[in-house]
Amino acid sequence: MSESRTVLVTGGNRGIGFAIASEFVAQGHRVAVTARSGEGPEGSLTVRADVTDSASIDAAFSIVEAELGPIEVLVANAGVTRDTLLLRMTEEDFETVVDTNLTGAFRVVKRASKGMLKARFGRIVLISSVVGLYGSAGQVNYAASKAALVGFARSITRELGARNITANVIAPGFIETDMTAELPEAQQAEYKANIPLARFATPQEVARVVTWIAGDDAGYISGAVIPVDGGLGMGH
Repeated sequence: MSESRTVLVTGGNRGIGFAIASEFVAQGHRVAVTARSGEGPEGSLTVRADVTDSASIDAAFSIVEAELGPIEVLVANAGVTRDTLLLRMTEEDFETVVDTNLTGAFRVVKRASKGMLKARFGRIVLISSVVGLYGSAGQVNYAASKAALVGFARSITRELGARNITANVIAPGFIETDMTAELPEAQQAEYKANIPLARFATPQEVARVVTWIAGDDAGYISGAVIPVDGGLGMGH
């Protein structure tokens, strides 16, 4: 196993974030999650934070640093959707999604980078989406926010790489979560027909890619976009 690290996962109270935090706990790391409500997995520290509010992020980081030590691995996972077609999308619909998914990632990465620079070690993992590169009708705001994470990670790599800090993007496809479970059977079948592997991923399949990219074996990978999408977005 890689050396035990202090890990923070934003939005770690449900879905993919919860699975990522669980996997880090299972591998013996010191894990904290931020959540606006709910709790992270057993064995993790849950701190209240809203990624749209810098003061709440600073307070949350201070608690984690005091209890678990400086954050060495940051997984920026918190995200929202406000799906609607472009012509019906309000500026607020667009700005809310960008403020959480993109500016939220900026806020947490900036706060985490201070400790990483001091330690001359850091692993930054940004959770994007196949939609960011593939596109999706009704998700102009979400796709734009997720695509932007690629340029963000690559710029961080150029700025901070010499300090042994990596920044990578994970782009999940369709995942078995509460959200996909609620889709009508016919719609699920239609989605699966477009996926070469003909199934949705489990949250654990995404989580294990995240723990690997944050681990010692992946120390020479930075600025990469790793799809975990069953082949859905090939070449995008």
